[in-house]
Order: sequence, then C-alpha cells, then structure tokens
Amino acid sequence: MSRLEDPSTGLQSSRRNLLRIGAIVASAIIAKTTPAAADHFRRHDFDRDEDEDEDKDKKKHFHCFLKGTAIRTADGDRKIEDLAVSDLLPAVFGGACPIRWIGRYRFKRSDSTKAWVKDVLPIRVARSALGPDVPHADLYITQQHALLIDGVLVAAGNLVNGTTITRHDASELDELEFFHIKLERHDVIYAEGAPCETLLNVDENAANFAEYLRQYGPTESEEIPCAPVLRYSYRRGEIKSCFRSAISPWIDRRKTVDIIRDKLDARGIALLRESELVS
Repeated sequence: MSRLEDPSTGLQSSRRNLLRIGAIVASAIIAKTTPAAADHFRRHDFDRDEDEDEDKDKKKHFHCFLKGTAIRTADGDRKIEDLAVSDLLPAVFGGACPIRWIGRYRFKRSDSTKAWVKDVLPIRVARSALGPDVPHADLYITQQHALLIDGVLVAAGNLVNGTTITRHDASELDELEFFHIKLERHDVIYAEGAPCETLLNVDENAANFAEYLRQYGPTESEEIPCAPVLRYSYRRGEIKSCFRSAISPWIDRRKTVDIIRDKLDARGIALLRESELVS
C-alpha cells in the first residue's frame, strides 16, 4: 500500500472532525450576530437567502462550473465559456452526447471591500484530490455540484476537508460567472479530468432561462439522476456527518458520503505531508 493510500489513524480523524464541528458551530454563532450580507452582492434577478431546510436548499442552490473550467470534448479540452450547443462531450453513461443547452449564472459584488456571501463561493478541488492526476488541474465548482466517486454522485460542498478540497474565497474577483451543461439526459462529463454531473433539471434562476423556454418549453417532470445522489444539508447535516466520523473508531455509523469524505480527507493529509517533505 502506498503512502497516499494509507488512511489516517482513527484518533487523528476523530480529532479533525471534532475540530470541524467546533468551527461550524462558531461560524453559526458569528452569523447570528452579524448583519445580513445579502446586500453585499447582487445578481440579475435572484436574491440568495441562506436557509438550513433541505427542500429549500434544493430550490435555491445552483450546480455549476466556474468560468475558465476545462471541459473534455470529442475534440479535446475546451473552456466551458467557449462551448456551444451541439458540441459533443464524452459522457460516462451515454457515450458521446451533444450539448443541448448551457445555463449561465452571474454574480457581482456591490462592495469589493466586503467578502463574498458564502453560498456563492465555489469549492476548489485541488489537483489529484480525488486520485493521481484527478483532477489534472484545480477544479472550481459550486458546493451543490456533484462528482462521481465510487459509483455515487457526491456534492462537492460535502467533501470539504481543509487541505485538497476547500471553499475558495474569490477575494481577487468582483464578479463570479458560472456555467452548466444540459445534455439530453443527466450524465457525467469530465471537467479538468474529474467526473462531474451535468445539469439535472433546468431552473428559472439561470440568467438565460428564457432562452431555454423559447426553445424547449416548460419542463413537465423532473429527470431521474444517472447515479445515486448523496448530499446533506448545511449546517445541521454537516455537524451530524462529522460527528458520525468522529465516533467511528468506536461506533461506526457512517453513511456512504461520510466514508468517501473521510477517505479523501486522509488522502489530502497524505498529499500535504508529502509536499512538506519534498519542500
């Protein structure tokens, strides 16, 4: 077994998860005592409002790639903003599939001296975070966007480990632009070499939603995901997940998403230690 495959000890993992719980609780307390930050940014026609209810989470969160993300096409990698309808993308389940529609989401900060609202920030999946050279470059996706790992789709925000998978603060940017790709059916494509889901259901929050309506009309029913989708809501869900991982050396009640996060957490620690030895 290679060093990158060696899992961290149970006690080390427990300590990290307990520290995460403390950080989550602390941030929640700070949020309660800080004025609402919704006016720190604006979007075309959609104001985001943080809510812990899982059903509301599904309605308000968008699943997208940050501008500049390299998407694998039949002709090689191209930046997502350069793609067009009908371009062929190699897909995990459907083979080569043409793009049906590309949704766009744009956010701007009204005050560059203030931090971005947390919900808007992308998750940074560092090079090799999922496996050797996967992704082959840093990948930036929204927190609800899912990656295909061990046969299931897991939301990127549920995989944050503080080392190789983190929330990008985007402090150098005053505008964030995201794109998502709709194929004929929900599938998995490759972004920076990592398997990521395509758009499952088109929603009216896209800046160009009217364009989709004109071409395809209203959606009559929700699509069926191409693989099991695993995600838990924030913050209660995250606390419960970290607690399950923290007690796992003694009582293992972890769910699949917890096990996957713990595995990537161990990989992140191993990569960090290896880089420190090299430097």
